[in-house]
Amino acid sequence: MADPRGFLTYPRVSPGYRGVAERVKDFAEVDALLPVETLHQQAARCMDCGIPFCHAAGCPVLNRIPEFNDLVYQGRWREAADNLHSTNNFPEITGRVCPAPCEPACTLAINADPVTIKHIELQIAERAFNEGWIEPAAIGARTGRRVAVVGSGPAGLAAAQQLVRAGHKVVVFEKDDRVGGLLRYGIPDFKLDKDVLDRRLAQMIVEGVKFETDVNVGIDVSTRYLRKSFDAICLCLGAGEPRPLEAPGAELGSVHFAMDFLRQQNRTIAGDDLARRGETLIHAAGKHVVVIGGGDTGSDCVGTSIRQGAVSVTQLEILPKPPEGANPDTPWPAWPRILRTSSSQEEGCARRWSVQTRSLTGECGHVTHLHGCEVEWTRGPKGWQMRERPGSDFTIKADLVLVAMGFLHVVHAGLVNPMGITLDGRGNVAVANHATHLEGVFAAGDAVRGASLVVHAIHAGRQAARAINAFLASK
Repeated sequence: MADPRGFLTYPRVSPGYRGVAERVKDFAEVDALLPVETLHQQAARCMDCGIPFCHAAGCPVLNRIPEFNDLVYQGRWREAADNLHSTNNFPEITGRVCPAPCEPACTLAINADPVTIKHIELQIAERAFNEGWIEPAAIGARTGRRVAVVGSGPAGLAAAQQLVRAGHKVVVFEKDDRVGGLLRYGIPDFKLDKDVLDRRLAQMIVEGVKFETDVNVGIDVSTRYLRKSFDAICLCLGAGEPRPLEAPGAELGSVHFAMDFLRQQNRTIAGDDLARRGETLIHAAGKHVVVIGGGDTGSDCVGTSIRQGAVSVTQLEILPKPPEGANPDTPWPAWPRILRTSSSQEEGCARRWSVQTRSLTGECGHVTHLHGCEVEWTRGPKGWQMRERPGSDFTIKADLVLVAMGFLHVVHAGLVNPMGITLDGRGNVAVANHATHLEGVFAAGDAVRGASLVVHAIHAGRQAARAINAFLASK
């Protein structure tokens, strides 16, 4: 363990962000970095708690958190990096975008501030890259087996890297023109600079992973060809079916799904000419923007709109405002449902809770106003129930409406339905130990779980690779 009295000696120090006035002028990453001396003190706060709930209950990839904290405290950074990579293929990504469920599960969080786990993870990964410790793995004997991975999001990338390191020939098919899935086009650059992704992809390419972009499996390449050409297939398609806004006026111009908006901004930063691609530009400059949905995707829309020059940004959430501080309904070590303010929301955003969109109205085919009402939530015999609050109707100016209401399930058209994949009751791919009912066809990530966290997808990709290895070994 680290310093046995560290948690008594040192207070928690959070890294924070670049100043608002500076960061809203660009799309560079907002996270600040703690000095190394401070980081040693933060690692020293990790206590000998007996059962590390941060690892056992909080971390989806089962990072050995007390171990790498101790190694950082001792200055053994390279060993810390090896330890971290033994469970997580992409700690430089999770260190940036993971909400860190490990931290509220930290034993210190029972009655004090938890260890700064996420930031320590990020700095371990960054130091490993800066020192040149991240090198392509030496691949042993090749098996001659071929595996197709469909989708290059975090689940697909993790599965591909694990499979190629097991000696298989791995081809990743990606429908977009660049690799990365939602890591590339769904997360804004101010949270995840795409150079961070590209340097990891460079490692994977040297290790032997082959990427085929602009290939929409089921349309550009038949599933029959895939099944004949590969010994196993891993479907990592994500949960790409957005939840629609079911309200009159949702069909008006300037009403868009959040991912369409975020994708365009990421493409612009990457140097794409959207006009030449034939796309209608979705831009917030000079507009009153309303974001429907209070989650991370909605928050990303807020930060992007502010940087594009929106006149105002309002974020609407149908759920009630969470309590500040502790919430007895979500006790330790569960993920606490409490009020959080993202870096984007800090930058200037009006937030409203317990509101429902009733309709949208506009002029000349474009939205101009959103009409809503407040709702009340009551707990009854069937759980929480919602009802409109009489006399609470309101109207707000809306030149651009971004729908960030989450995702329903994996997209069924194109591949899943034609392939005859069995679905579960929620419309996701049904699996047993990541295997679908079709022999040799596996699935992982949000396509199976539903929309979730990057860290869950990475773990699922690793587990799917293990299942595929076992399947190929049995043949």
